[in-house]
Amino acid sequence: MGMTMTQKILAAHAGLPSVKAGDLIEAKLDLVLGNDVTTPVAITEFEKAGFTKVFDRDKIAIVLDHFTPCKDIKAAELSFQARNFAHKHEIINFFDVGQMGVEHALLPEKGLVAAGDCIIGADSHTCTYGALGAFSTGIGSTDMAAGMAAGVAWFKVPSAIRFHLTGKPGRWVSGKDVILYIIGKIGVDGALYKSMEFTGPGVAELSMDDRFTISNMAIEAGAKNGIFPVDEKTIAYMQGRVNRPYAVYEADPDAEYEQTIEINLSELEPIVSLPHLPSNTKPVREVRNLEIQQSVIGSCTNGRIDDMRIAAQVLKGRKVHPNVRCIVMPATQHITEQMVEEGLFQIFLEAGAIVSTPTCGPCLGGHMGVLYAGERAVSTTNRNFVGRMGHVQSEVVLASPAVAAASAVAGHLCTPDDL
Repeated sequence: MGMTMTQKILAAHAGLPSVKAGDLIEAKLDLVLGNDVTTPVAITEFEKAGFTKVFDRDKIAIVLDHFTPCKDIKAAELSFQARNFAHKHEIINFFDVGQMGVEHALLPEKGLVAAGDCIIGADSHTCTYGALGAFSTGIGSTDMAAGMAAGVAWFKVPSAIRFHLTGKPGRWVSGKDVILYIIGKIGVDGALYKSMEFTGPGVAELSMDDRFTISNMAIEAGAKNGIFPVDEKTIAYMQGRVNRPYAVYEADPDAEYEQTIEINLSELEPIVSLPHLPSNTKPVREVRNLEIQQSVIGSCTNGRIDDMRIAAQVLKGRKVHPNVRCIVMPATQHITEQMVEEGLFQIFLEAGAIVSTPTCGPCLGGHMGVLYAGERAVSTTNRNFVGRMGHVQSEVVLASPAVAAASAVAGHLCTPDDL
């Protein structure tokens, strides 16, 4: 029996001719990632275990993005600990305020992740890099500590679900709508410890930013990882960013999948996830009168330049509703620069939105937009669990940038065509 893309990458990094679902392997790592919340825990375990040096200072990335610029003394302490460790071990890819961005947008932008890589990160949305044809998955801080010391990690090889994409997304339908549709269809545990392998002619109709969004939220279906085939768009994205050799893997024709799910992109429409699970999905047309008090446009899921352009297109010449706070969070400094150059920054300001420095901010209820009891936000982030953005009696509705921007204007859920 042949292997899936994921299985081929894991076999190569384990030095094995082949692997199958359920095998326990030890694989060499191309990158180990941590942030300002998870890295300090890893550092404590690293030092407790008696490790004195990292396996490769070029293959560790530490990004201070969750609570930065530091929101309080505890956040400052965490960043202080991570900063000192990075300086002590001369970590090349250390990103502090001024250089950092939201980690899962920053690393691809910097060319630190590439096709064929095996990547672990102490953040559950590390699965984002599957958009490039890499195996990437989230792990705990203890595994991060071991990875930093040894450069290897053990895995149970996952089985796979194939998502065969056909058609072309319609107006205002983006990668966010695709992944919300999938999660609504299979549930938050529908791909539990499986690889979500995206195939079919519909892949070519998705931009790289769409693919990053879809891969990013694979974890919200319980998946070990999400992965896309490498095509011309992937190679074009990596060109000029990735300055080292990379490997392109393709699934075998006889690769085994637990199931194949057919998705016609042409049939999808704008969709949202209502509280309190990403799988609680509804077409926007069915819930368009649900009032909101906040609109968040950004995050590792939807803070890239395509997302900013779509939101600006909707907001141009319009005003944010007086009862709504609209917070725009470009995911990296470079994206902020692009926004200024393209006039998007000015569009947001004129519409009555605020533009934040790159940060995870309100996504995890950290800062820059925490909700109070009874408040509801529409957000382009990735989770809407109870208390995710603040008070346990607040609510988060997950949506695309187009829907979040339109809803900010209307004061309730809607699509741009409803304005």
